Amino acid sequence: MSTSALSPSPVGVWLIGARGSVATTAVAGCAAVAAGLQPPVGMVTETPPFADCGLPTLSSLVFGGHDTANCPLPKRAEELAAGGVLPHGLPAAVRAELTAADAEIRPGGPLPGDTRTDEELITAFAHDLRDFTHRRGLARTVVVNVASTEPLVAGGGAGAGGVDGTGGGRAGAAASSGGVASADRGVGSRGGGEDSAGGSGDGDGGVGGDGGVGGAGDGGGARRRLPASSLYAAAALRADCPYVNFTPSTGLHHPGLAEAALAAGLPHAGRDGKTGQTLLRSVLGPMFAQRALAVRAWSGTNLLGGGDGAALADPAAAAAKNAGKERVLADTLGAAPEGQVHIDDVPSLGDWKTAWDHIAFDGFLGARMVLQTTWQGCDSALAAPLILDLARLTARAHECGVAGPLPELAFYFKDPDAGAPAALGEQHTALLGLADRFRDAR
Repeated sequence: MSTSALSPSPVGVWLIGARGSVATTAVAGCAAVAAGLQPPVGMVTETPPFADCGLPTLSSLVFGGHDTANCPLPKRAEELAAGGVLPHGLPAAVRAELTAADAEIRPGGPLPGDTRTDEELITAFAHDLRDFTHRRGLARTVVVNVASTEPLVAGGGAGAGGVDGTGGGRAGAAASSGGVASADRGVGSRGGGEDSAGGSGDGDGGVGGDGGVGGAGDGGGARRRLPASSLYAAAALRADCPYVNFTPSTGLHHPGLAEAALAAGLPHAGRDGKTGQTLLRSVLGPMFAQRALAVRAWSGTNLLGGGDGAALADPAAAAAKNAGKERVLADTLGAAPEGQVHIDDVPSLGDWKTAWDHIAFDGFLGARMVLQTTWQGCDSALAAPLILDLARLTARAHECGVAGPLPELAFYFKDPDAGAPAALGEQHTALLGLADRFRDAR
C-alpha cells in the first residue's frame, strides 16, 4: 500500500492512448500494487523520501482516457501477459479495475474522414474531461499523454488566428515534416492500440480558453490544424486539468498554446519519458564531463517492436524521438558529439527493446578508448511506474497551487522544462526538493 497520507477525495488520471501497452500496464500495475499483489518496483514515489508529503494514494486513483482503438483493457492485458509483460494471472486478478477503467475511455481523434474542426475536437475532449471529473466526484484530473509518437513538428508561418479566438495574428505554429493532414496520418491502431498521435498538417492557430482555434496561415489556402497531441493538451487547459506529456509529440509545446497555458495557471510537465537508453546517457554523459574525458563520438541503435516500433518506423516520428536523446548529450557534455541514434522496427520483439551505444573517447595523452553498453528491457514495464509517479506528483502540485512548468520533474524526461539540470543526480536532488515542498505545505 502507499506510504502517502490519504487523499480527501479520489484523483483522476486521464490517459491519452488509454488502450495502449503503457496505459494498460499502468492501470493493471496500479491495481496490483494498491492491493498488495505486487511490490512497487520502479515507483520512486513509493520510496521513503516521499512518505508523508501528501501524494494521492494509489487506491485513490481513478482512470479514464481517450483512444482511437477499440480493444478492451482486459483483453489488452491478457495479450500483454501472454507476451511476458504482465505477470501470469494478473489480468484476471485485476479484471474489475481494468473493466472499470475501460468504461471511462472515450473515442479520440481526429480519425480518417473526421470533418470536425480543431475547435470542435477540443470542445468535445474538454467535455469528456469535465464529465469524468464531475461524475466521479474527483478532486482533480491529471491528463497524461502516452500515445504513439507523432511526426516531428517544425516552425511554420504567420498565423491568422489569435490565441484568444479573436483573430489577433501570431507567428510561429507548426508543420508536420511530411505536411500530411492528421486524418491521413494517424498511427493509433497499430501494434496494440496506442491512440492516434496525429500527424498534422501545417498549423498556425492558437487556442484560447473560451475562444476558437486560429485558421489558415499565409503559407497556403487549405485549413490548417494543430497536431493531435496539441488538441488534447488544449482540451486539458480548457477543462482545468494539469497536463503531463510523456511522449516526444508537440503537446503543450505548440506556440499557439503558450498564452493559454500561461493564463490557465495549471502545473504541467514534460516531454518524452526517460526510461532506458537516455536514462543511461544522463548518467554516463556527466561522468565523462566530470572526469575530463573527451567524447569524440556517441552512436546508438534501438531495436523495438509493438506500437512504438510501428510508429517510429516513420522517419519523421523517429526524428522527434531522437531529438531528446541528442539533447541530453549536448546538455551534459557541453556540445553534441559526432554520431546518431538509429531506430529499427522489429515487430517480433513486441513490447521488448534493445538499445546499444558505442562511445568513442580520448584518455590521457590521446589514448583512444571505447565504451559499449547494451540495454534490454520491457518498454511498458519501464514506463508504467513513471506514469503513476508523474500523475501523483502533478496532482499534488495542483493541490498545492503550483502553476506553470515543473522543472523539478526533469528526472523523468528526456526533454524537461526550462531551468532543469541535465545530469540525473542533480535532477534527483531537485525532485527530492519538490517532495520537501509538498511536505512543508501540509
